[in-house]
Amino acid sequence: MGRREGTGGTVELLVLDRRDDGLWDALARPSRRLRRGVRIEFSELQAVIRSEPREGRVVVELVSDDPERAIETVGMVPLPPYFTGHLDDPARYQTMFAATPGSSAAPTAGLHFTEEVVSGLARRGITMATVDLHVSLDTFRPMTAAVVEEHEIHSEWCGVPLSTAQAVQQTRDRGGKVVAVGTTVVRTLESMADGRGGVTAGEGRTDLFLKPGSVFRVVDALVTNFHMPRSTLLVLLAAFMGPRWRTAYRTALDLGYRFLSFGDAMYAERDQT
Repeated sequence: MGRREGTGGTVELLVLDRRDDGLWDALARPSRRLRRGVRIEFSELQAVIRSEPREGRVVVELVSDDPERAIETVGMVPLPPYFTGHLDDPARYQTMFAATPGSSAAPTAGLHFTEEVVSGLARRGITMATVDLHVSLDTFRPMTAAVVEEHEIHSEWCGVPLSTAQAVQQTRDRGGKVVAVGTTVVRTLESMADGRGGVTAGEGRTDLFLKPGSVFRVVDALVTNFHMPRSTLLVLLAAFMGPRWRTAYRTALDLGYRFLSFGDAMYAERDQT
């Protein structure tokens, strides 16, 4: 939360991503009166608007000796907009797999996993490997296009370590299943698909939009939360499960399952038809 230079008006800045040019993508609220060159003062840094606002999105320059440290010092955990309570412990909105800063939202399927759960999986011979994806705008912003095919998805940075690419190949070689924990993992693995059932190690930005008709080349099964209508996450699930997703969601609604970040999860297998 900052103050606009000159007027003193309050501006909320949600930092999304560090760009290759050193500037930052962000959401600003209110953005109606922001223009290129406007400065927003925070206690340990200054944000300079470097683009005209578009649907609340802006490009900003963060003026500080160490912008990432300053963000951590003056900022707050960006909880989803539908969360109306208060987290006394921000670590509750953090998965056990988190390693480096960069994601603007938690990959919440991972919240269902604890050290105890992971140890239990290991005892059953289930190995785990990690990927890295910086969750960005489309995870929490509803789709506005009239039809799915017209939606322009936001790009996200992702990476697959060599050890994970090798683990996927070893799973393929022994006839096992590749199970993604969360839609972000699906998007990462499918973005790095090598066309032979495995993945290529590497990193970069992805704008892959998985929707009905998309071909899944790597992921066999998915653990994911229950998502809201008009979200790219639900579109991905519909593409992955095929028409069966409606039955799964009807069951969840009938049984009173909880949706969204702190809700329940489901295990879904890829549609084979």
